[in-house]
Amino acid sequence: MASKPFKIILITFLLLSSSGCKKKSVINEKQAILFQLDYVNYAWGYQHNGYFIDSEGNILTYYNPPEWNFPDKELSLSDAQIAQNISRCIISGKKVPKDELQKYSNYIRNFASTKVSALKNEGAADAGSLEFICYQFMADKKSYKGTIIKMEGDFSCENLNFFTKKVTEWMRDINRSLAGN
Repeated sequence: MASKPFKIILITFLLLSSSGCKKKSVINEKQAILFQLDYVNYAWGYQHNGYFIDSEGNILTYYNPPEWNFPDKELSLSDAQIAQNISRCIISGKKVPKDELQKYSNYIRNFASTKVSALKNEGAADAGSLEFICYQFMADKKSYKGTIIKMEGDFSCENLNFFTKKVTEWMRDINRSLAGN
């Protein structure tokens, strides 16, 4: 026969598991962007291109946009700066399916709470910087807090989260599909 504390724990577990608890979604109507792949190179003339994935799954591309708002050293941008950057983008016509977007956006909180490896100099002074970034919208501050998933190029680092490789490959696949246009 089961002890009384065991029965209480079992009943609590059954109630919680049957109550329909769901993981809170990162996607909300106030968050304009979720992910960004950004490439910058100053070595052979200015090159700046990449894409955003918005909360609807739209892929917005940019190539040497004028007056771009780069994140500060904490990877933060105001809502107004994001809106300006988006206005300088082109809608690619490609869209991430809703279930796929939900799957990958659920990793954003994990990335935000995981450390990033130390910056490593790769010795290539002309490779530029390719950054895989995810964003959380801070409604109270009307700003976006970016988190590095991975950085490659002249310097490299990566988020130490288990899902880093999976999300990085997903973003690379999206980039390859855009290059096929």
